[in-house]
Amino acid sequence: MLLKFARYYRPHLKLFIFDMTCAFVTAVCNMFYPMITRRMINTYVPSRAMNMIAVWAAALLAVYVVKAAMVYSIQYYGHTMGVSIQLDIRRDAFGHLQRLPFSYFDRTQTGGIMSRIINDTFEIAELAHHGPEDLFLSIVLLIGSFVLLSTMDVALTVIIYAFIPILFFFAYRQRKNLSRTSMKSRAQIGEVNADLQNSIAGVRVAKAFETSEHERERFQSGNRSYARARNLQYKAMAEFSSGTGLIIDLLMLATLFAGGFFAYLGRIGPGEFTAYLLFAGLFTEPIKKLINFVEQLQTGMTGFVRIQELLAEPPEADTPGAVDLRDVRGAISFERVSFHYDGGERVLCDISIDIAPGETVALVGPSGGGKTTLCHLLPRFYEPYSGRVTIDGRNIREYTLYSLRGSIGIVQQDTYIFAGTIRDNIAYGDFEATDEMIRDAAEKAQIGEFIESLPEGFDTYVGERGVTLSGGQKQRIAIARIFLKNPRILILDEATSALDNATEVAIQCSLEKLSVGRTTIVVAHRLSTVRNADKIVVLTENGIEEEGTHEELVGRGGLYAMLWGGGKHPADKLARVSGA
Repeated sequence: MLLKFARYYRPHLKLFIFDMTCAFVTAVCNMFYPMITRRMINTYVPSRAMNMIAVWAAALLAVYVVKAAMVYSIQYYGHTMGVSIQLDIRRDAFGHLQRLPFSYFDRTQTGGIMSRIINDTFEIAELAHHGPEDLFLSIVLLIGSFVLLSTMDVALTVIIYAFIPILFFFAYRQRKNLSRTSMKSRAQIGEVNADLQNSIAGVRVAKAFETSEHERERFQSGNRSYARARNLQYKAMAEFSSGTGLIIDLLMLATLFAGGFFAYLGRIGPGEFTAYLLFAGLFTEPIKKLINFVEQLQTGMTGFVRIQELLAEPPEADTPGAVDLRDVRGAISFERVSFHYDGGERVLCDISIDIAPGETVALVGPSGGGKTTLCHLLPRFYEPYSGRVTIDGRNIREYTLYSLRGSIGIVQQDTYIFAGTIRDNIAYGDFEATDEMIRDAAEKAQIGEFIESLPEGFDTYVGERGVTLSGGQKQRIAIARIFLKNPRILILDEATSALDNATEVAIQCSLEKLSVGRTTIVVAHRLSTVRNADKIVVLTENGIEEEGTHEELVGRGGLYAMLWGGGKHPADKLARVSGA
């Protein structure tokens, strides 16, 4: 894991070396004061050499100016490097997130994902900057101090430094507890973020049903769980800090007592005794930095482990040897396709449908029959567990995902509008589109006149999830995207479900024009919108119930006829009918 983490320094190696150099110079500067103090007490003060005292004071001032410049560089450029590494990790995490299949998002909360990409990467950035710097600074100070103190008295130096292995042994023993509580705390903050995101997204529903108190209690429950996890982490940190603090205090006491005893025996003079006391105070700082490094390592690496868990999720990938889907005719075939969601019940069983190029096929039937799921298999949002799907006679797994999805346009039942302007949302169909193309797409979707009536026109900000727009307006903007994308294959999943009757008729005419010469799959509960389809497939949880044109199916007097006429039908067929 540390090797994986180290790879992120590679693009910033020059900055890293500069930061370490500054840390080294800072550590060397810190060792001047005790040695100069020793020289003054032993030599210049007794001999009243004021000129040498002034010279060394000036030299020490110059050292402090250099140290200040080094500290500035460490703080500024070191943090710059940390932020750069944070950006790289976020880039990799978000890029990988974009390649993950729908199944990952089905089982993962949005708040948990946000916690990993925002909170965890911040802790990683702190570790990336302070970790190597504090470790290097501490090692240089400890080794340098040991060498200089050994020149005065080796035995006393060994006595003082004997406390350091005890300190590291204690830190090592506490490491697992810190890691465990830190991981639990991170998981809980992800839960809190998920609850918060969920509550904010559903605030209108909560107000409509007067369930604000329920939402508060649910959030507070997660909040309390987070507090408990955080308190356990603080308890582990308190044990760690108090234990290491006690060992450092004992080190200072040992320095004072042993140094005084050695001075009493005449082994060291006043200058050496003072230097020992100053060095003891000096190298307690690198020891504290090493202690903080252990805490920071656990916190940062916990976040890095969580990011690595995300990156370890298998992404969507092209099949080896996949080719681009070009010159699409639009012949689609579902060949004995079966599917069920992870850990769920069967949704599709042995479904076979042939769709000719340019044909419009409608999928109708009760909710839960798998109509939308079947459509999701075509752009490979999900993979069938058995059977295969072909376009133009070739298995869709043999096409690159980019070219496959680029050839398919989808207007979904749950229309998503991005926070931004109307122009931005329509241009999602083609980011290279000109203003004229965007306006033309809006006109075809029967929303151009409404947009032009707004004070800001196409530059009107629509808010998060298009909150300032009505359901019908959002649906028409989504349809405008498809006009702009101009795909060869269309999937219209309840594309006009949010429109009033008058607008629906207008949009239906536009969609029919768009469908000319294109292969179109229409999912609908409102049967009046699909009566002109070339083929209608009645899909239930038992599979394909009926198939044919509107006239043929009505004439058979089966399930479709019952849905069309509003009559009754045997319970086993209508048990899950909704929206008919």
